[in-house]
Amino acid sequence: MSKYWSPLTASLEPYVPGEQPKDKRYIKLNTNESPYPPSAKVLEAINGAVNEDLRLYPDPNCEALIEAASAYYGLSPEQTFVGNGSDEILAFAFAAFFDPKKPLMFADITYSFYKVYAKFYGLEPQLISLDDELGIPLDQFHGDGHGGVIIPNPNAPTAELLSLEAIRTLLEQNRDVVVVIDEAYIDFGGESAIALIGDYDNLLVIQTLSKSRALAGLRVGFAFGSPELIDGLNRIKNSFNSYTLDRLALRGAVAALQDEEYFKQITDKVIATRERVAEQLRGLGFRVTNSKANFLFISHDDFAAKDLFLALRERGVLVRYFAQPRIDNYLRVSIGTDDEMDTFLKLTKEMIGHS
Repeated sequence: MSKYWSPLTASLEPYVPGEQPKDKRYIKLNTNESPYPPSAKVLEAINGAVNEDLRLYPDPNCEALIEAASAYYGLSPEQTFVGNGSDEILAFAFAAFFDPKKPLMFADITYSFYKVYAKFYGLEPQLISLDDELGIPLDQFHGDGHGGVIIPNPNAPTAELLSLEAIRTLLEQNRDVVVVIDEAYIDFGGESAIALIGDYDNLLVIQTLSKSRALAGLRVGFAFGSPELIDGLNRIKNSFNSYTLDRLALRGAVAALQDEEYFKQITDKVIATRERVAEQLRGLGFRVTNSKANFLFISHDDFAAKDLFLALRERGVLVRYFAQPRIDNYLRVSIGTDDEMDTFLKLTKEMIGHS
């Protein structure tokens, strides 16, 4: 610990992203990136933005992208916010809507950044335990005195999806606080809660271009909600950094939203590969949650997840292992190309002695 750190800095336990080793070439199934390249139209748009205008600041209001996103989702620009990836928007939301004097509800097994943000902003987490099947018990996400709710849908790392009606029930139970639905993986088989925004002014939906649009390296996220919520996000953003998106990201993101054909093509491929691999893993004796994300969450009674994780890494395949209670015998496996997943399956069969 440095003597120059503030008490806050010293108290933090930062989020740990998936490893990005450089010692050799790996098949990366550990960070939920797309296995496919971005749309050619996105690359063309970004290349077109590489010009002398880079000497100028980008549009702080991101008007072209907000107009494109709001039109795509059937909302108004006043219901739309954009930021430097969904993680930044989550950080803004934690600051904008949650009160340090009231506990914030989220699941005990979920996106681990939520605990980091809660600590950073001096919020008290009220952790709700997943049920025995690793599902989210919505009947426990309500009560007196709490300050808000945040749920990823599908949940991470379990990949389980809540229906739109379940989200509606959650909103009805929490009318007086903001409910954040983090939809990083919604495009791989779910129905977005954006459809409920007109009925619930306390609903904030957050999405990203990182997964289904193959743009994890561009860092663009969206938030959708009532004008009151969007205004709150803008107040936080403009007190922190008015220029969150650069010129290249703004142009590329607009092009990504406009190339619907390519978006559908690559998400359909990921879904088809996910279902094929899940079926084969179940045939090998693995428990596989009902994934509606671009990853699988798997466990085997006879083989320790940590041992499989290390053995796969030694053989050049990276998956994600979580050393935490209840899920320390699970692996999270991102969906790669068919060839990459065939290699993963072949090595897994060898390791568990299945011919």
